[in-house]
Amino acid sequence: MSRPQPEALIDDPLGGTVRCTVLPSGLRVVTDAVPAMRSASVGAWIGVGTRDETPELAGAAHFLEHLLFKGTAKRTAAEISEAIDAVGGDSNAYTARDHTCFYERVLADDLALAVDVLGDSVSSSLIADKDVETERGVILEELAAAADDPGDVVYENFNRAVFGDGPMGRDIGGTADSVRAMTAEQIRRFYRTHYLPSNLVVCAAGGVEHDEVVKLVREAFAPLDAGVAIPSQRQRPEPGLPERRKMLTVERQDTEQAHLVVGCPTMSRHDDRTRALDLLDSVLGSGMSSRLFQSIREERGLAYTVSSSISYFAETGSFSVYVGCGPDNVAQVRELIFAEFARVVEHGITESELLRAKKMYEAGVMFGTEDTGTRMNWMGREQLLYGDLTSIAEDLERTEAVTLEQVRAVAADILSQPMTTAAVGPFDQKDFA
Repeated sequence: MSRPQPEALIDDPLGGTVRCTVLPSGLRVVTDAVPAMRSASVGAWIGVGTRDETPELAGAAHFLEHLLFKGTAKRTAAEISEAIDAVGGDSNAYTARDHTCFYERVLADDLALAVDVLGDSVSSSLIADKDVETERGVILEELAAAADDPGDVVYENFNRAVFGDGPMGRDIGGTADSVRAMTAEQIRRFYRTHYLPSNLVVCAAGGVEHDEVVKLVREAFAPLDAGVAIPSQRQRPEPGLPERRKMLTVERQDTEQAHLVVGCPTMSRHDDRTRALDLLDSVLGSGMSSRLFQSIREERGLAYTVSSSISYFAETGSFSVYVGCGPDNVAQVRELIFAEFARVVEHGITESELLRAKKMYEAGVMFGTEDTGTRMNWMGREQLLYGDLTSIAEDLERTEAVTLEQVRAVAADILSQPMTTAAVGPFDQKDFA
């Protein structure tokens, strides 16, 4: 993984200056200083997620995300929450398949407190037995709530069909059985194995000053350097992708609406074709002018929700279309999706569609420059997942350079595959024969 030197990048309309410093421990500190902003967002990005778990530890990364807020030698769980609330800030976290992120947003004057609380939580969590038992119950309730949401269920079923029963296909929260069986010592071991300085990026954006942030991070995250009895670099396990994916998965639920996901695997995040696929995704299912929204909802009135999305990972990715529609319309909607895929494979997209997709992308990026949280997330993803920092200008240039032929080529490569279908609703698998 490349690690940029502490050089400045200045290229956005608000005058933001991006810098990166790598501490001797390997921890990377990235800042995006925008003097005009009066708020600041800071996040700790750790390169661990579902893909790093064994079957016995399914859900460990998510379990740990909960536990790091539950207390340190310095602060109780209540004191961690109260410290940020007392200055009017926000604090939260999430777990993904290949990373975990903890983040806070405060007024710029309160950044030192935010970094101290964040560093204390991430690097000095007690992971006490009693807290493990408390959060076990909370997570089981969270899993139960997701199981009651057919929109969540259909995506979990789709991921499992595409990526198999390995870590990439499992529910990020794990299973009820794995969460019940996991011990406090197993979670502590997982913590010690993955929460290493070399596996961590701390980002701050907004009214910040780089050298001051580096100083704060060095102090707040210092405990990660102590007591590590295993190598500072760890080898990620293979993602466990299936040789053959499941093409159809149907779960019967007595819902008023059918939930349908149609999609396929794609390339990894490091493939040069991702830009073309992103623009194709925009044309097919992003916004009210997209082809699928117009065809399924506007022209035929078959659904209320129609959208497409892409997820990229280190070795693979997925493209999918989601539709919520009446159960009687599911077969027709599925055929309309297939027909649109076939049309774009054969004919590509138009010049006006490509220009509109590029403009939508540019607007999304520029809107994001006005929000410290979006800036922080941009840097965290870039540095942790790509090992690089791409300037806004360079990013927009790469997107602008995509051609119609490149979009058509990626459509032919990705959308000509057999499609996996996942459906949840009042029907059975035979109804999709």
